Amino acid sequence: MIASMTGFARKEATGTWGTLVCELRSVNHRFLEIGFRLPDGLRGIEGDFRRLAQASLKRGKVDGTFSIRGVAAGEAAIDLDSEALDRVIAAVSRVAPQLGAAGSVNVLDILRWPGVLRDAGSDGQDQALLDAARGLFQEALDELSAARLREGERMRDVIEQRCRALAGYVTTVRGRAPEIRARAQAKLQERLAELGVTVDAGRIEQEIAILLQRLDADEELDRLSGHLEETRRIIASNEPAGRRLDFLMQELNREANTLSSKSQDLETTRIAVEMKVAIEQMREQVQNIE
Repeated sequence: MIASMTGFARKEATGTWGTLVCELRSVNHRFLEIGFRLPDGLRGIEGDFRRLAQASLKRGKVDGTFSIRGVAAGEAAIDLDSEALDRVIAAVSRVAPQLGAAGSVNVLDILRWPGVLRDAGSDGQDQALLDAARGLFQEALDELSAARLREGERMRDVIEQRCRALAGYVTTVRGRAPEIRARAQAKLQERLAELGVTVDAGRIEQEIAILLQRLDADEELDRLSGHLEETRRIIASNEPAGRRLDFLMQELNREANTLSSKSQDLETTRIAVEMKVAIEQMREQVQNIE
């Protein structure tokens, strides 16, 4: 099944460290390009995120964003570091006599001193946060991949519809070939009659053969049919298909242009134009396929 390079996923988890949110966005790109916006606490495992993404995705520009909302005020358990508190009080005691009344210290000022108060179990919370972030990223990655597959399925249907239309155009042009040849031969005979000249029958047959050879489009129609068959095979496979489909779109367009340049039939020219429109519509879809 083909996959789109466009997708979005959002996952969140809640724990003692607060609420962790992961968002992934991807758009089309020639290669796989991954960028992250991470809070300081998660920068150390950016490499883990990158390896997980590379294992799941082959192409696309992927932006990953993590955010952490801490627990509400009053809900977080805190510890008082007695040793740090003793050191701060001792320092205040030494300095206070020299400052006099101007050097009075508020209790809250002491509690705000770095290291005096800390979140209870913060060491364990840090590891729990990292583990939760890895798991949450994998969940978001799975959701992103599923979204890209759903979009790819829709794109596959569009490409299949255009392939059916192109196959119909090829059949129509093949069916017109006998009429085009007969008309070209009759036109040459009429032109010779208008000129009133006598031409050797063998020479006439030779000229007719050359004319019909220039008008013959069987080779282009065969290649168009072959490219359409290959396109259908690729969109039904489970391999990354974007680059191969892009090449086939170029080949299809080349054959449609050649058919148009050879045509001396108004209806065939019109069909060649319709072919190029359908091929361009497929190409627009292919540009976003992984």
